Amino acid sequence: MRSETTFDLQYAHRFYGFQGEARYLHGHSGILTIEVEDTINTGVNMVFPCNEIKKIAWSVLKNFDHALILREDDPLLPAVLGVYEKEGIKNGTPTNTMKGCAFDIPLCKAYPDCRLVVTKETMTVEGMIKMVYELLKDKLNIAKISFISGVNKASAEFPVKQERKRCPLCGIMLDENGVCPKCGYRSK
Repeated sequence: MRSETTFDLQYAHRFYGFQGEARYLHGHSGILTIEVEDTINTGVNMVFPCNEIKKIAWSVLKNFDHALILREDDPLLPAVLGVYEKEGIKNGTPTNTMKGCAFDIPLCKAYPDCRLVVTKETMTVEGMIKMVYELLKDKLNIAKISFISGVNKASAEFPVKQERKRCPLCGIMLDENGVCPKCGYRSK
């Protein structure tokens, strides 16, 4: 069975090198859906608590929300960083409350202090799905990710890993020592 959670993301990007309208800097409202698959946990009668999926995923996804997403070879990137440096916001400000966990994977790198994600590939709906899967595949049993941005939509299904041991009291995954990081339950 599956549990499903959605996220609303607002971001700006462009298709550098593209010969259509999308080569101009523009913004989107996107809806990302993550489906997690596993057996129903008898203790809490669910696959995985959706609020926990949201918390785990949001820790990295907030880097994409209200952010600028540019490809690493885009000539706008050094210009934007230069302006941020000049304005004194490149290294963050106290008002920047949308900072997620920094990450650096082969597909992309987050700069939370400047609300910027730098990608290897053009940020399309397909590209977003690939990035999200790579960022979360070891944290959740992801079965499917869908992303809608403007009139564009893509989805991908993924092989689900083995059943993961979950807490019978709150449903989240136990750590490597069999302890629930949320409520402290210890497996026997």
